[in-house]
Amino acid sequence: MRTRRSELSTPGSNEKMLAKAASSDADLVFCDLEDSVAPAEKPAARAKIVHALLNHDWRPATRAVRINDLETHYAYRDILDVVTGARDALDIVIVPKVKSARDVWWVDRLLTQIETDLGLTKRIGIEVLIEEVEAMIATEEIAHASPRLEALIFGPGDYSASQGVRVAAIGASDGGYPGDLWHYARNKIAIAARSARIAAVDGPFADFSDPDGYQQQARLAHTLGFSGKWAIHPSQIALANEEFRPTDEEIAQARKLVAAFGEAKTRGLGAVAVDGTMVDIASVRLLRNTLDQAEALGL
Repeated sequence: MRTRRSELSTPGSNEKMLAKAASSDADLVFCDLEDSVAPAEKPAARAKIVHALLNHDWRPATRAVRINDLETHYAYRDILDVVTGARDALDIVIVPKVKSARDVWWVDRLLTQIETDLGLTKRIGIEVLIEEVEAMIATEEIAHASPRLEALIFGPGDYSASQGVRVAAIGASDGGYPGDLWHYARNKIAIAARSARIAAVDGPFADFSDPDGYQQQARLAHTLGFSGKWAIHPSQIALANEEFRPTDEEIAQARKLVAAFGEAKTRGLGAVAVDGTMVDIASVRLLRNTLDQAEALGL
């Protein structure tokens, strides 16, 4: 599975920002054709994205494009023009505002036809945004809709509008709702993603002048099993990269406990006490999540 600690958004219509994004420390950069691009600029932005994907020296391991809503007339040309132009320089198509599994199926089939027509051997992946109430209801079916699907992304902004969330409660520590306003939505997305063996990614935090607020939301998502978070400003990349990685202490402790259990198992024991902590096979299963993540990040 690809690392997705940070997913940086950059407007597809802004050539300077595309060049800057290519040299960023984000795990994934997506060139946006949706919300950050004015309607009149969308056709030209496709060509700018293709040029950027083909000509910049990209540091991030994964390059993506967010297309427009499938219910708009822009979407099919977004996929056709960008995939045909960028070819192997594109890794992921991000689909906003999905409402059902058939939306994912449609993008999958269109990508299959384009790849076959062009003779591409690299399969382009899909990420989808869960930001409509219809999608929240169908999250499990969406998560299993396509073998191309690599991640579910929670989009709290559009989701707030779709559900009719009170504006004053969004981003407020005392918005009148006890606990985390997004706990149910995030938890459901995390469970659906895990069941499909794909990633869950937390969406944007709009106030990029509030690093503490960003870190708090990233921590809440990470606790529930999310793999990363969007960054709408370069200053948020380091915050996400730091949050969504195991610490050196966590890695060392996980290795110690797993090794101790392995030794106990050879002696016919089903559990072992290490520094006052009982370690059994369930503990090891949890600890291996930490070790797998550390290995994926080369730590």
